[in-house]
Amino acid sequence: MIQKANLEVFAETLLNLAKKDKEIVVVTSDSRGSGKLTQFGKELPDQIIEVGIAEQNLVGICAGLSAVGKKVFGVSPSSFLTARSLEQIKNDIAYSNHPVTLVGISAGVSYGQLGSTHHSIHDLAVLRTINNISIVVPSDNFETRESIKEAVNYTSPLFIRFGKKPMLKIHNESDEFKIGKGVKIREGKDILFVTTGETAQRALLASEILYKKNISCSIINMHTIKPFDNDLFLDCLSNVKVLITAEEHSENGGLGEKCSSIISQSRIKIPFKIIGFPDEYMVNGSQSDVLDYYNMSPEKLAKIAEDLLG
Repeated sequence: MIQKANLEVFAETLLNLAKKDKEIVVVTSDSRGSGKLTQFGKELPDQIIEVGIAEQNLVGICAGLSAVGKKVFGVSPSSFLTARSLEQIKNDIAYSNHPVTLVGISAGVSYGQLGSTHHSIHDLAVLRTINNISIVVPSDNFETRESIKEAVNYTSPLFIRFGKKPMLKIHNESDEFKIGKGVKIREGKDILFVTTGETAQRALLASEILYKKNISCSIINMHTIKPFDNDLFLDCLSNVKVLITAEEHSENGGLGEKCSSIISQSRIKIPFKIIGFPDEYMVNGSQSDVLDYYNMSPEKLAKIAEDLLG
């Protein structure tokens, strides 16, 4: 079942929460429209601040507002927010321990044909190296709503990453969500897919292809990259034959390398494949075209899993 884009659900949820809590403030960098916050600005003009294309200033302003007790959401394209403003995120937010929620929009390859200057395939890697910031990448509308609800009263710095595409429904409304706890969305004995964000739905579709060939899959959606749910990962790993990670991010420094680090330090031996973007200037195209080209179509994920299983 196709749902809304997570970005739309983020904006709707934040608006509903802000109507009840005047301490919630949004800061944007010429991204009110792309962040789906136009309606927020119309209904709550005193709770939104536009700084223009000045991402470093955005982060500093967010820190200042947080210092006087505001519940701050800084919204900006992830490619610019996490590259241009990295020093401010490190010092003004994380080191100074201001519980700001930074929202990286149009992440991964959401900008499609605009190419490598606008792709955000570095953000998880650079933020993972900074102490005192949690990283969340919701996979569907449910995780988006729950992450924003939790973010309002989160007591430490937080980064949430959103793409632009409509999403498949992965969760039921009765499911549990907690930052720092991964979710097992399918259980099987042959393949373990570990995913985050928009790749979760592609792994789910791949598992359905494999099921028709009598190959069963476990799928963990690690909506929280940091802090990482080591316990769930290791528990699921002990019951399968092959591990595959899939992420809309560089192969360097993201989900796959985190899993690799845990495996090597735990001295676990298992066939393992990291699927992400290689260390090259990528092809241009729509988000779906780029993901498909780099082996993240359901069909290619299923074929890689089948070959790895041997």
